[in-house]
Amino acid sequence: MDLYYEINGTGHPVVMIHGGGTDLREWNYLTPLLAKHYQVISVDGRGVGQSPTPKDQVNYVEDMRFFIDELELDKPTIIGHSIGGQIATEFALTYPEKVTNLVLIAPALSGFQGYTEYEQIMQKVMGAAPDVEKMVDLMLHSPMYQVVIHSPQRNLATQMLQDQFQRVLGGPAFEMIWPNPPAIDRLEELTAKTLFIIGEKDLPENFLALEHFRKIPNINFIEIPNADHILTLTHSEVLNQAITAFMEE
Repeated sequence: MDLYYEINGTGHPVVMIHGGGTDLREWNYLTPLLAKHYQVISVDGRGVGQSPTPKDQVNYVEDMRFFIDELELDKPTIIGHSIGGQIATEFALTYPEKVTNLVLIAPALSGFQGYTEYEQIMQKVMGAAPDVEKMVDLMLHSPMYQVVIHSPQRNLATQMLQDQFQRVLGGPAFEMIWPNPPAIDRLEELTAKTLFIIGEKDLPENFLALEHFRKIPNINFIEIPNADHILTLTHSEVLNQAITAFMEE
């Protein structure tokens, strides 16, 4: 297995998939809480953190299948944030027999065409390349980070953004391969018990995407007050309580 990962705790396995602009350090606050009761496995996606950069293409869903098989994890709970939530959703649809529970934290959704504000933010950020400092500053001052930027977790958010932008600018471009048809057309097929968590101050378009997730037969929704898109850094205690209660149902 060439993906970098860390394991904490013992018990039912919980696999954590980070979001964009972060790496497995985004779970630094939540992992110690969940690891009191579960075996928590956090992983750096390909091209991120301490995992290798792909040469031309990356299939995150197949990476996750190989990862879970290689570690011989028995029907883990999958927790995914942002694009990590997109990966988790696609994985649970493609390999339903390999998942017990699904926790989606402000997830992206394959096939959803409404990510206009996010695309505008990223266009502005990438337009500042190769000035990494300016790229990070633009990202931190976007609505996605409106709570984090005023929190003690700002320094970690800044470091992860710096590391990721430097890596993107210094490495080869690669294509992300996703299952077809996209998840938006298959959500009603999802069989895993699912928890959807979103911050009150997330982008409006992520609330529009949320409406599609209502097609999932067995899903609960939680909205966290005074939380933005990067709520994994700022609201670990609340997330731990919500996730633990959900898993113990």
